[in-house]
Amino acid sequence: MAHSVKLKAGDSFPAMTATLLDGSSVTLGKPQGEATWQAVFVYRGRHCPLCTKYLNEIESYKQAFADAGVDILAVSGDAKHQLEKHLEKVDISFPIAYGLSEEQMKELGLYISIPRSEQETDHNFAEPGLFVVNEHGNVHVVDISNNPFVRPELGALTRGLSWIRDPNNHYPIRGTLDY
Repeated sequence: MAHSVKLKAGDSFPAMTATLLDGSSVTLGKPQGEATWQAVFVYRGRHCPLCTKYLNEIESYKQAFADAGVDILAVSGDAKHQLEKHLEKVDISFPIAYGLSEEQMKELGLYISIPRSEQETDHNFAEPGLFVVNEHGNVHVVDISNNPFVRPELGALTRGLSWIRDPNNHYPIRGTLDY
């Protein structure tokens, strides 16, 4: 049986791109604007009502992320037409990308699910994942789940990121012991 490889804390975040709705390419883990870190939220896709709720919730924490110097990007394995349809249900101002390939999902060490039916979706999809990439391009915080019910609580996450980013705290990347 093949084993999945999980991206570890402290690893270099792999170079990968996805596509924004306007057709432009976006590099995951490369912050935009003033921010020096980026939080990459991988979500399951348009078919998932919990993803819709979580994306809208992320929007309400956008300022807290910005205050911590952390840019936000959301991405899924959906196709362009699925993202267009999904945007009718989400009210967000941060970038959201589509077209994450199954190979990219595996490279990130995400759990991948097979759709239960054609009504759910028409492709295998990633379960939720969060990768916070620091200014050196390394994974500073990683959280992956095998189901849609377990995701970081955004208040705790943004408070934690603010604390980590405070230079007076000298807080290293945690969980780096190799075994």
